[in-house]
Amino acid sequence: MSDPSLPEPSEPSEHGRHTGASTTPTTRTTPASTTSAYGTPPASAPSKIRILLADDHALVRRGVRLILDREPDLEVVAEAGDGAEAIDMARAHEADLAVLDIAMPRLTGLQAARELAALKPGLRILMLTMHDNEQYLFQALKSGACGYVLKSVADRDLVAACRAAMRDEPFLYPGAVTALIRNYLDRVRHGEETSDHILTPREEEVLKLVAEGHSSKEIAEILFISIKTVQRHRANLLQKLGLRDRLELTRYAIRAGLIEP
Repeated sequence: MSDPSLPEPSEPSEHGRHTGASTTPTTRTTPASTTSAYGTPPASAPSKIRILLADDHALVRRGVRLILDREPDLEVVAEAGDGAEAIDMARAHEADLAVLDIAMPRLTGLQAARELAALKPGLRILMLTMHDNEQYLFQALKSGACGYVLKSVADRDLVAACRAAMRDEPFLYPGAVTALIRNYLDRVRHGEETSDHILTPREEEVLKLVAEGHSSKEIAEILFISIKTVQRHRANLLQKLGLRDRLELTRYAIRAGLIEP
């Protein structure tokens, strides 16, 4: 006797009699291997986030690249060893995100961030640095960066920071935001915040090189300008900033994040 709870088998069709095929409709499922982590087939999956990585230490770049390239949605498409090269790479390669060290030769990450923000307005910028320093943080944000990640916790924070940047969300390393904002507002109230906008980009370049100890002749050769032009920029710097000598220029450059303390 057949089980009354089961439906009676339907009469097979002519096609079924000859081939053994069932007339019961079947549900087609997509094999798991053809479905991406985003829940859609790879053909319609979002493209990878293309990253430009700049750091003057090759070993650091290699380590950071390993962190980024192991993620399915991240890909390092270009590397640079200093800020000036980062700008060249941005011109030569299509990138969605730039990850920049702060302390680099030729141009710092802060200077490069300003130029990249003007050159490619759609490019997101993250600063990756060893400096747990509030002055660098706010200089980075003023330069156009949308995030600030410490190298000491890059393996924990960098991937999340990259994804946040592409969602147009700011990323600051955990535990620092409240203290940094409080200290920054304290400096503003006490008139200690510097007016860095009064300097031209060229004057910043000269200031950085002066603070690094380069002579007027060396600066002229690096920037492809005359010695007299260097001396004129230096005089303008002293006048604009109300400073007296190289030592005070160096201290200002440190406060402005142009060189390391």
